[in-house]
Amino acid sequence: MLPSQPLSQLSATSAPPAPSSLNLPDNEETRKLLEQTLSSAEIEREISRITADQQALEQKTAQLSKQAQEKEAAIADKQERAGAIVRSYYMGDRDGLLAAFLSARSISRVISLFDYYEMIIGRDQDILSDYKKQYKDLQATLTAAQRTSKELAELRQVLEEQKVRVAALNKEIEGGVTSSSDPASMTALLNEFTLYWENIGIHEVKTYFKALSAAMNKLPQYLQNKDGVLERKGMTYELKLKEEDLNEFLKDQNKLFEGFAFEFNEGTITASGTSGQLSLSLTGHYTIQEEPVNGLMFHVDHVVFNGLELPDTTRQTLEDEFDLGFYPGKIISLLRATEVDSKDGVLYVLLSLSF
Repeated sequence: MLPSQPLSQLSATSAPPAPSSLNLPDNEETRKLLEQTLSSAEIEREISRITADQQALEQKTAQLSKQAQEKEAAIADKQERAGAIVRSYYMGDRDGLLAAFLSARSISRVISLFDYYEMIIGRDQDILSDYKKQYKDLQATLTAAQRTSKELAELRQVLEEQKVRVAALNKEIEGGVTSSSDPASMTALLNEFTLYWENIGIHEVKTYFKALSAAMNKLPQYLQNKDGVLERKGMTYELKLKEEDLNEFLKDQNKLFEGFAFEFNEGTITASGTSGQLSLSLTGHYTIQEEPVNGLMFHVDHVVFNGLELPDTTRQTLEDEFDLGFYPGKIISLLRATEVDSKDGVLYVLLSLSF
């Protein structure tokens, strides 16, 4: 994101050209309309994603239901035979074989009866074992079908909520355009900005997050070789990462960070910078995660692109798609994070040894 090359070179060759100027009006009404338009575009994108997920879940649910029906039919015969075997043992129907075995008067008769008895018992065990295996398989399929049905119901609810949300937002935008001093010019501005965001803006934001994720993956190795960052106190360690050290590290990793600076404030982490006509600011915080692996997980609280706040759907997508977490186990395999805080330009992480 925020590259030094001309803006026209940022988009794919098939994308429409970017607006010739990004000098957006400073008045609050126009800014609000632009943010609403941005939110509308992103919610529409989210609706498209949810719709695709819904269709995939519907197909999966149908497949699982069909598999369950087929397995139920296949298991019906084995269920009846397994039941007959259990009843035979319970009612003593197998006792005659044992009695014949005990009353045999010749070794050859004993051997024959023993082979016969062993064959019957073995056959019974095979049938019961096969039934047990197929029954467990059927139960697993039914559980999976129920789970996907629940996910589908939840997804449908989210989809309906987003549709209501975007409809209300579009109504507000329409009202704002109508009440503006020049509705035609305002409509043109909003359309131009939407094209710019969809073809350039979102891709540049993701480029920056991708670069940041790649750099964070290498941060443990940097900390291993950085004096004064990790201090041992008995069975615990304290990591103190200064914002100037992080900024130096990031600039060494990628030239995209040349115009950016991270700040560690009271409980929050902010990164901001500009390049040419583009500007970006993101604010977030760390929390401790235990599963599936211990680490510091970064949560995106705010993203401001060219002075406009990105909607919650975009923030969540960025957080889900790009891992900005920090994993102490990559510094020393037995280390785990127990506390995290930030203030006065320093990120503090309390670590303990886990055996």
